[in-house]
Amino acid sequence: MSTDLMLLAMADGVSYAGLLVMVSVGLTVICGVMGLVNVAHGALYAVGGYTASYLSLLAMNHEPSTLSLLLCLVVAAMVVGLVLGTGLEAGLLRRVQHRDPVQQLLMTFAAFMVLEDVQRLLWGTQPYSAPEVIGRLGTVSFFEVTYTTYQLIIIPLTALTAYAGLLFFLRFTSLGKQVVAVTHHREMATALGIHAKRIGWLTFVLGATLGALGGAMAAPTTSMVPGAGADMIVLSFAVVATAGLGQISGALLASLLIGLTRSVAVYMAPEWEVAVPYLIMVLVLLVRPNGLFSVAQARRI
Repeated sequence: MSTDLMLLAMADGVSYAGLLVMVSVGLTVICGVMGLVNVAHGALYAVGGYTASYLSLLAMNHEPSTLSLLLCLVVAAMVVGLVLGTGLEAGLLRRVQHRDPVQQLLMTFAAFMVLEDVQRLLWGTQPYSAPEVIGRLGTVSFFEVTYTTYQLIIIPLTALTAYAGLLFFLRFTSLGKQVVAVTHHREMATALGIHAKRIGWLTFVLGATLGALGGAMAAPTTSMVPGAGADMIVLSFAVVATAGLGQISGALLASLLIGLTRSVAVYMAPEWEVAVPYLIMVLVLLVRPNGLFSVAQARRI
């Protein structure tokens, strides 16, 4: 493999890892705080991508600036996270949170299937994308390799900003500390006066917004089609399993590991592209069943 191809593979891997970070961190926050496996998270990614594409297409009718197009992506994620996240948490997940994990899994899978059909109802089966922003931002060259500025800089920078903002929220704000308290011991936190249901809603909306942000940022680089959410949720679960349940920083590193190895496989052994992330997960779980970055405390963020 030549140096140029290796650099190109690394650029692809960093870009893809950025998308994976946003989705998997959102998923691991929900899993860590609420203690449930949310299969419907993949639908949030897809709806975020569809909504961002639709808003971008509407904005193109008014000759928007590049910044306006980027803001369309963020606004789409926030709207989907708030509206759809609130609907799922209050209408479904709050009711099954204390039930058997198998029931939780089945209910969130049912929600995922319903949302897949809603996507077809609203947007049909034709591909949706928002490529205009990529053309406007142009390309950047490094070591004789040319890559789009959006994928090489904007996506990773957005992922790191979301990650840093989440850590700041959890460690240095009152609401964030309440989230951590509920994570460690929900009953004790409730006894101390923390409104656990409100914290659960906030956590889910925050995780849903991150998942939708991953889809929104992916919209300019790929076509959103039915089934896109299923592919991303499976990879996100691989990241969460590799990192360890509730490990936010671990999810960042596991996303980078899986993103880079998957990209290298595309160039060196394309037939292994699909299998590589899951092989990494299996190897990690054989050695560390609780994940690479698991700690002694249960469900720690």
